[in-house]
Amino acid sequence: MGDESVLHPSLIVPVGHVEPVPRRVRGLVDGHVVFDTRRARYVWEWPGYPQYSIPPEDLVEGTLIDDGRTGKLGAGPARRHSLRVRDAVREGAAWIWQDGAPEAVVGTVRFRWDALDRWLEEDEPVFVHPRSPYTRVDALRSSSAVRVELDGVVLADAPHCVKLFETGLPTRYYLDPAHINWPLLRHTDNVTQCPYKGTTSGYWSFDSEAGTHENILWAYDFPTVQSSGIAGLAAFYNEYVDLYVDGVLLPRPTGTPGVPPR
Repeated sequence: MGDESVLHPSLIVPVGHVEPVPRRVRGLVDGHVVFDTRRARYVWEWPGYPQYSIPPEDLVEGTLIDDGRTGKLGAGPARRHSLRVRDAVREGAAWIWQDGAPEAVVGTVRFRWDALDRWLEEDEPVFVHPRSPYTRVDALRSSSAVRVELDGVVLADAPHCVKLFETGLPTRYYLDPAHINWPLLRHTDNVTQCPYKGTTSGYWSFDSEAGTHENILWAYDFPTVQSSGIAGLAAFYNEYVDLYVDGVLLPRPTGTPGVPPR
C-alpha cells in the first residue's frame, strides 16, 4: 500500500519533441484575437508539458516587434519579440524559434503564456499551459479509508475517497467534506488553476501549536467535465501532511514536478 504514493507514471516526453495540435487554438488580448490557427505545433521545452508554437501567418490582430535579443529556451534558440495589439504593447511576449531548434518549429512563434489574457482550444478556455496529449487524469471512487494528521492532530478521517491519478504526480486523495475537521482549518484567498481540472474553489491552512501550515487543503466545487468525479471534494497536499491509507502511513513524496498544491 505504501508504494502507491511513491510509484506513479513518469513524464516520458523528451525535450525538443514536436507534435501537431489537432485543435483550433486562439489567443486573445483585451478581447482582440492575437492569432487563430489550426496549424499549431506542440513543442516540449521540459518533460512536464508542451507549449504551443504558432505559424506567424496565422496572426490576426497581433503584430510582433523584434526586441533584438536571442536567447535559449528549453528546445533551442529563439529570438524575443514584443507584441502589439492595437494600442497595447506586451513587452517580451513572444519568441520566434531560430535555427538549432527542432526543424518543425523553426520560424514559428511561441507566446509567453501570461502575456495573453485568454487561450482557447476550440471554444473552451485553457488554463496555465496546454494540456499534454500524453497525460491522463483519472478520478476513481475507492473504498480505501483515509486519515490525515499533522503535528499529531487529526484533520480528516474518511471511510472512503476518490483517488485522482494524474501522470507524473503522486496519487491525490479527494475526501467528502463531511469527514474533514473544518473547525481546525483556516480558509485562505489562495487560488490555483490546472489545465486538466480547472480553477480551485477554496484553500485552507492549519495553525497548530507547532507552527503554521499554509494552503495544505484545496477543493474543486466545479472542476472540468473530465474531472467531474472530484466535484465538491477536497484533497490534502500529500507532501505536507501525514496521510494514512487503510491504516498505512504513506511516505511523503519528494521532488514532485508541477505546480504548487492543487
